[in-house]
Amino acid sequence: MELDVRRLFLLAEIAEYGSLTGAAEAMMYTTSAVSQQMRRLEAEAGQTLFERRARGVVLTDAGAALVARAHAIRRELAGAESDLHALSGLRAGSVRIGSFPTASASILPLVLTQFSRKYPAIAVSVKSALRDPLRELLLMREVELALVWEYDWSLFKDDAIETERLLDDPTVLVVAAGSEVGGNGPVKLSSMANERWIIRADGHPVADVLTRSCHAAGFAPDVAYDAHDYQEAQAMVAAGLGVALAPRLSLTNLRNDVRLVPLDPQTPVPVRRILMGQLKGHQPTSAILGFQDTLREAARAMPKTFSQKGQLGSVNQ
Repeated sequence: MELDVRRLFLLAEIAEYGSLTGAAEAMMYTTSAVSQQMRRLEAEAGQTLFERRARGVVLTDAGAALVARAHAIRRELAGAESDLHALSGLRAGSVRIGSFPTASASILPLVLTQFSRKYPAIAVSVKSALRDPLRELLLMREVELALVWEYDWSLFKDDAIETERLLDDPTVLVVAAGSEVGGNGPVKLSSMANERWIIRADGHPVADVLTRSCHAAGFAPDVAYDAHDYQEAQAMVAAGLGVALAPRLSLTNLRNDVRLVPLDPQTPVPVRRILMGQLKGHQPTSAILGFQDTLREAARAMPKTFSQKGQLGSVNQ
């Protein structure tokens, strides 16, 4: 027969007060109820747990052993309650985040800095990956929250994942600092038909953005260089090899020998949406809820260059 923990606690009270009557008064029980519970505990233990004396009770060795266990159980339960209070109060815990490279180099550092200042006891780990691997990381529960992206023609959809739109990441034109392009304000993409273009290599999504945008403007882009990252693309633009289109978030570390030119609002250039994704039906921890709030705050605090229409406000940043 298993020992009843509540009876163990009652035995500990008897040991503390030295009598069944004292324990009954402290616990607001009747003495007969306490006596009955002790008879059941002794039956469960198969041994006598205390001896009645004229001035109270004296524990047997078996009773003393169970009282020691009762105190240990109480300490563990108190520790468990403390852990839960700490977790709910964001004084302990961890979060596992997934992110794609552009977000990791732009919005995520701001989020991590703000979150660590608010909740220094929360351990944060980040896994960087491309969009499809991030989907798998979420489904495999290796991350609890992921930053992902989508375009109108390439939606991030999965029946097991729910997303929240954080911000729009506008497509911008990158030109050499000394270029005359955009000197009089926003430019129409159709006016760039004779330019040569720096494009992202290996089927990168922004290459699709360039192709689609140029075709919508009535021309096919003349590609001068296939870059493997945005810093490389900026370097080629700075060298005068061509111009480039890029998501604004990818240009957080902007070189001083290139500048950004706003595109005419009527130019049909796609806007990338930055999403926050997590498993559907998964109850987030307090730490994750805190991280989500910090993400939302950071998204709202991004420069006003990211309007909801994806237009670039200032080019001299």
